[in-house]
Amino acid sequence: MSRRLILLSLLLAAASSLSLHAAEREVLDGIAAVVNNDVITRGELNNRLRTVKQQLQQQRAPMPPQAVLEKQVLDRMILASLQLQLAERSGVRVDDETLNRTIARIAEENRMSLSEFRAVLEQDGYDFATFREDIRKEILISRVQQRQIADRVTISEQEIDNFLATQQAQGNAGEEFHLAHILIAVPDAASPERLRAAREKAEDTLKNLRAGADFQETAIAVSDGQQALEGGDLGWRKLAELPTLFTEAVTAMDKGGVSDVIRSASGYHIIKLLDKRNGQRQIVTQTHARHILIRPDEMTSDGTAEKQLRDARARLEQDADFAQLARELSDDTASAANGGDLGWANPGDMTPDFEKAMNVLGEGEISQPFKSNFGWHIVQVLERRRHDNTANLMRGQAREALRQRKIDEELQTWLTRLRDEAHVENRLNAG
Repeated sequence: MSRRLILLSLLLAAASSLSLHAAEREVLDGIAAVVNNDVITRGELNNRLRTVKQQLQQQRAPMPPQAVLEKQVLDRMILASLQLQLAERSGVRVDDETLNRTIARIAEENRMSLSEFRAVLEQDGYDFATFREDIRKEILISRVQQRQIADRVTISEQEIDNFLATQQAQGNAGEEFHLAHILIAVPDAASPERLRAAREKAEDTLKNLRAGADFQETAIAVSDGQQALEGGDLGWRKLAELPTLFTEAVTAMDKGGVSDVIRSASGYHIIKLLDKRNGQRQIVTQTHARHILIRPDEMTSDGTAEKQLRDARARLEQDADFAQLARELSDDTASAANGGDLGWANPGDMTPDFEKAMNVLGEGEISQPFKSNFGWHIVQVLERRRHDNTANLMRGQAREALRQRKIDEELQTWLTRLRDEAHVENRLNAG
């Protein structure tokens, strides 16, 4: 596979080819697993294995034994099947317009036109129609997880305050950690025997790691975590992005260190600190601007709105008062009361169309009328300044990190429960 399609291999490795009805597929191929009323065929598993092997080769990751890799890949396909079944039961759909936009964005990220992208896919052995359906399934799974987990996660201002205060007290505000992770999962209400077996497996795994076993290879072989096939690599995380039970271990570890076994509701964990770094301060250029907005409606067409703003701009060139015109004309009632004043804005605070028009202006300059998703505007830049935005950045990062921490913790528990409550038959070793 071409290196420029690594992104695709990551997507496709997680997807499951489940397009045929169970009865039809049983005739066409041997069965690797039964998942409720659906099946995963050996042919589908073999196709996915080829993709994952190509991915591991590109990453120069150690290749686990065939049986180990088969188990890991099949486990992912089972979870994908269960989530797709839930999407169908819940009425979750992905329309063609959304799918087309997603594929166009993937092509753009690979610096290709859609036709070039399709040609490269086919050169690398991917049927484009199958690829489209695999991407549709990935979006469906993402939407199911969003509905089941992410949409229910909330972060309070007090949680952010507490986290930032803890970081400051620990002296590691802004510090980031590159971690790898191994999970030995246990289901809800596991029997004492199952808990003991999982604990012993985790302890044996830790013993092997401390005796020199490669962490990446071990994660690929034994981990039940979502990043198992990536060698357990969690990437760079701030403390807030980690489960709370990891933070004490991480802050006490040296680079290259491996934690003791850590127990959570989802199972037994082992983490390795690959690297750490300090966060950077963020200095941004802020813009102080004011605007007049006219929203088209049943009585006001786009052409009328644009003409009204051209007339207003002509009056401003004749020394009319911007603030007075904003109070008279602007449909943005919040800013109109302040003469159209929008206050100081950071990069990214405004919509892209508005920011693009604003950024090309010099101080004191007034734009030509332009349209955004809010309506028609003219904007005047009053002044610009360099501003240390680190505090706001850290607060925003803390909010997102705390949210991601909660999502990660709840997602693994939810996936384990989803599988435990399903009828799953693994037939890899049958016959």
